Amino acid sequence: MSDINLSKGQRRREQLMMLLKQQGRITIQEIVDRFGCSEATARRDLEAMERTEPIIRTIGGAMYGGGMSAVRDVTFAEKTGISYLEKERIALKAASLIEEGDVIGLSGGTTNYLLAKLIRDRKGITVVTNAVNIAMELAGSDIQVLVTGGIMRHNSFELCGPLAEGMVGNLHIGKMFIGVDGVSADSGITTYSEQEAQIAKALISRSRASYAVFDHTKVGKTSLFSIAALEQLQAFITDEPLPDELKLAAEVYHIEVHIAKN
Repeated sequence: MSDINLSKGQRRREQLMMLLKQQGRITIQEIVDRFGCSEATARRDLEAMERTEPIIRTIGGAMYGGGMSAVRDVTFAEKTGISYLEKERIALKAASLIEEGDVIGLSGGTTNYLLAKLIRDRKGITVVTNAVNIAMELAGSDIQVLVTGGIMRHNSFELCGPLAEGMVGNLHIGKMFIGVDGVSADSGITTYSEQEAQIAKALISRSRASYAVFDHTKVGKTSLFSIAALEQLQAFITDEPLPDELKLAAEVYHIEVHIAKN
């Protein structure tokens, strides 16, 4: 399509997409300054582009998401800003599934960190975690916290390695909440880090029920290392209805799907 046939908004969004590919990320204020539009227009552009382009909305802007989960180990700080509101909703839904007396497991990740913040005032719960930041969030609460050993990965604050896996082998976990970098019908749940994949496998093997927690940006993505096939999971907790292929796979493997509402 030639530029002469494009509307002003379409041209602006094309130029914005080029910028995102070049810079990797952009803020709402940068869009306003560069294109001379209002904040409301900038937000509408990003919302429209998210439906058709490989971009991921963040707090105050967006980042280019083309193949991100498959090729790059994103830091906890970077992940915190990605789809934050959606992750809050997912964490709220997950919290509603936790009852007094439960022994739950929390792997690392921003959604599980938000879940920890939500349950810290609850009583009668035991949390098993391999994430140092989650353990610290629960410090001083009435929740009993069991932290695995291991070597900490600085990108995620997760404790990994043979020491962590060996300790997990002696535990009995009721509900395991697993953060993932990708989920697909073919590849199951995956992550960028081999060490995190191994400790997640160990935690799942010691759990009665495993819940994969993920926002819509992870759907259809396959990262480097496998955590589990879909048949090993009991539930998905996510923020949007699943695409047909993944929805059908969930039905085949009797995976309960929890959609976090606005």
